[in-house]
Amino acid sequence: MDDQSIVDCFLQRDETAIKHCMEKYGGRLRSLAYGIVQDWQSAEECENDTYLEAWQRIPPHEPGNYLYAFLARMTRHLALNCCRYRSRLKRSAYIVELSTELEQCIPAPDELECRLEDRVLGQVLNDFLSQLDEEKRAMFIRRYWFLDSIAVIARRFAVSESKVKTTLFRCRKKLKEQLEKEGYSL
Repeated sequence: MDDQSIVDCFLQRDETAIKHCMEKYGGRLRSLAYGIVQDWQSAEECENDTYLEAWQRIPPHEPGNYLYAFLARMTRHLALNCCRYRSRLKRSAYIVELSTELEQCIPAPDELECRLEDRVLGQVLNDFLSQLDEEKRAMFIRRYWFLDSIAVIARRFAVSESKVKTTLFRCRKKLKEQLEKEGYSL
């Protein structure tokens, strides 16, 4: 079933929409969540919570042909919230480490003005990513969207960990320069 048909089922409040989502995207959503939470049970919970959230959000929002991106964004946020909850119980530095890496190049949205500029910032990020070659872009996304470790990225691309670290460092530096050129103060 294609994405638009599944969205139509959601809009008609047909519960088979969830079944179709599970069949089409369940494995990918669970893997995305697992990459963040590192626990299959929590990943499955994030996947199920994604379906509930989709059920609640799709009638006012219509993701159309971008259903996976819509679901993946929710799954990612749910998994990150799960990590935050766990880190309150036991201090974990992994998420903090990743956010610190990007903190140096992306301004924090602490003001209402920053929230209004989200779309502009999103376009700048998309332009930046489109300028990178395929391997660098994939490494950047694996690290900062999927939260893969340096070792996992190195194995995936069959390169050394130091090459991954250097590539990511240079990408962050270029991103910072591009953001400054666009008028973002860091």
